[in-house]
Amino acid sequence: MGGWSVFVNGCVWAILLLALFGDSLASAPEFDPYKVLGVSRHASQAEIKKVYKRLAREWHPDKNKSPGAEDMFIKITKSYEILSNEERRANYDRFGQMDENQNFARAPQGFRHFHDSFYFDESFFHFPRTSRDFTESKHLLHFNQYMNEVLPDSFKRPYLIKITSEWCFTCIHIEPVWKDTVLELEPLGIGIGVVDIGYERQLANHLGAHRTPSILGLINGKVTFFHYSVAREHLRQFVESLLPQKLVEKVTDNSYLEFLNSWREENKPRVIMFDVASNIPLLYKLTAFAYKDYVRFGYVDMGLTETSKVVQSFNINTYAPTMLLFKENTEKPADVIQARGMKKQIIDEFVSNNRFLLVPRLVNQKLFDELCPVKQFHRRRKYCVLLVTGEGEQFVSVNEAFFDFASSNTKEVLRFAYVYQRKQQPLCDTLLKKDDTTPPQVILLERRSAAGRVLYRTVTGGWNGSDDDKHRLHELLEILQRDPSYLTHDAMLPELNNEFASMFLIQWINTAYDYLSQFYFDLLYSNWREMMPVLSLIFSALFILFGTVIIQAFSDSGEEKPAKQKTTDSPKTAESSPGPESTSSRPPKKNFVEVTELTDITYMSNLVRLKPGHINVVLILTDASKQVLLRKFAKEVYSFSGSQTLHYSFLNVDKHSQWMDSLMESAPDARPSDCLDEEEEEEDTTSSKSDYTGHVLALNGHKKYFCLFRPVFTGEEAECSRWSDEDASTAGPSKPSRSRSSSRQKATTLEIHHKLDRLGLWMERLMEGTLPRHYVPAWPGLDTITPQK
Repeated sequence: MGGWSVFVNGCVWAILLLALFGDSLASAPEFDPYKVLGVSRHASQAEIKKVYKRLAREWHPDKNKSPGAEDMFIKITKSYEILSNEERRANYDRFGQMDENQNFARAPQGFRHFHDSFYFDESFFHFPRTSRDFTESKHLLHFNQYMNEVLPDSFKRPYLIKITSEWCFTCIHIEPVWKDTVLELEPLGIGIGVVDIGYERQLANHLGAHRTPSILGLINGKVTFFHYSVAREHLRQFVESLLPQKLVEKVTDNSYLEFLNSWREENKPRVIMFDVASNIPLLYKLTAFAYKDYVRFGYVDMGLTETSKVVQSFNINTYAPTMLLFKENTEKPADVIQARGMKKQIIDEFVSNNRFLLVPRLVNQKLFDELCPVKQFHRRRKYCVLLVTGEGEQFVSVNEAFFDFASSNTKEVLRFAYVYQRKQQPLCDTLLKKDDTTPPQVILLERRSAAGRVLYRTVTGGWNGSDDDKHRLHELLEILQRDPSYLTHDAMLPELNNEFASMFLIQWINTAYDYLSQFYFDLLYSNWREMMPVLSLIFSALFILFGTVIIQAFSDSGEEKPAKQKTTDSPKTAESSPGPESTSSRPPKKNFVEVTELTDITYMSNLVRLKPGHINVVLILTDASKQVLLRKFAKEVYSFSGSQTLHYSFLNVDKHSQWMDSLMESAPDARPSDCLDEEEEEEDTTSSKSDYTGHVLALNGHKKYFCLFRPVFTGEEAECSRWSDEDASTAGPSKPSRSRSSSRQKATTLEIHHKLDRLGLWMERLMEGTLPRHYVPAWPGLDTITPQK
């Protein structure tokens, strides 16, 4: 009975769970971007974009406070991401709902509670959430959006762009820092972008980003990668480093008059900001970059004693930041703002409304287009009052009178400007040819098309700056505002000359400097994938330019070396073997052999820490034999000096007498057994130490082994005294004879010069790798110096 009850209860629970999960699965809405946006499957990109903008404004969480506004906004954004990209839209139409889209449909209620209570949820493994919050979704970039909007806008403000992907685990660790940085920098006017490398592979390749996460800066159409640790302060400094260096000029008592009076040469208003800070605020730098083509910016640090005069002359309140804007009048600012917490909107409005002088000079076509825009509607007519004048002294009073008249007529419909006839000759010839007049002349004109068509009329009587001229011009302007048909002449204006074109060379030099700096920066951080096209171009050019010269140089040196070796080779004696000069296949690169002394300073680098595969050939000598042995040693090893893996040193046993004894004790197999027995017998009868003069060691510091060369004697000597590694490798079963009497003849029969006669053959065996190797557990130390007797 009990078993039957348990079975019934289990069935009831199973039915309830299936019903619960079944209802939940059935109630899970299928994500359909067409339904979310409310468009048909054949809707055009223009229709999709129009609907997206309308829905985004309606459901944006900042405006819509309903509980489901944020989720709906995310769905709308994701739907637009899919349908605005033709490739993703085609994939969705072919395969239907995909994994990246399913996540936008909220998990069913029943499964969500189960998932949250389960231990191995995605937060445990730090998996990223596939659905982005609305703050990041609004920053997502697409290729067309980047090319049409972000790239042109980078000439007005810098952009900070993050490269990420759905399954980038490292991206999660920088996400808090990124959000804090965005909250700090975006209100200052810095553009923010996010590129999902999984969706926007084309855009990521265009930016040169091939790994996630990556952060890059964009300014003036140029991409710069961020290579430092991701910290908010580092990102701020990175953005600040993107800006040009001389955007804002620091103004002091000695320079403020020069700064203000240079408005005529640059044809720009001047803005000076007063604040108590040694560093120029980033907001002010960004404003200067946005309006660099219109306004010149200066900065006064009120905390310095060098700025007290300029602060007092303009009566600046030191308790709040102040901005003064100057136009033609350098003694009185045209506009002023002062606030403790200056916002970007306030500064932008302040500068934008004053970005032109009262009477600017037409110096290029861009300024003409903005100052005198093409007529669009009747109520938005803009009439341009143009003074054609000259630069000489006789025109100064005339120009000043025109400036005075313009300052008293500040109607929005009228724009005043002047032009130098000599610098804009084509324009002046077109406007003055019908009336056959000469400067100074005042011309009233209205632009009718961007191609250059204008309606204009020249003020009769010219312009001398008299009161009658001012009165007559005032009456004509009143007539023009009432009756636009007053402009009777029609003409096609040529494009204006760019008067600042002479600065092109300087701009080109600055651009070249920027590219060279970026090249060095990328080279420093080994950004090889991005540098590969540039490096390929550089090396190709170098090969084409210098390839022939280099080949010719090598061919000439190859022809000269055999003749040079024949003249320098010394004749060999009958006893000596053929020198290595005739058998070595690698020619020396220098005409000398570099031999360094092995001391306690060079010991570590020349032996203990020697690179793998490198060998140090060490000559053992004394103070008395140093000059003779070094000369002979250099001659014997000269033909091997071309090898990159051989190094040459010498050890003075008068200074380090214990080192050789320690080395030989560490490798007993370095001596024949008979010689060892003989030395043991000698140690009992004499206290004299072994003489290692003329020995040569080939030391492999990395693998801890050495090969040994013992010197050669020309008289009667003990056989064991001339035993060396090359003899050991070729000797038969015969043993060397013992003769103490012959060993005592070393002092009389020894000829130092011939100790190294057979070193050349030994070096050949060393290069062939056929010499015996004597291994040591560790290299003996070389710390102490034996005192001289």
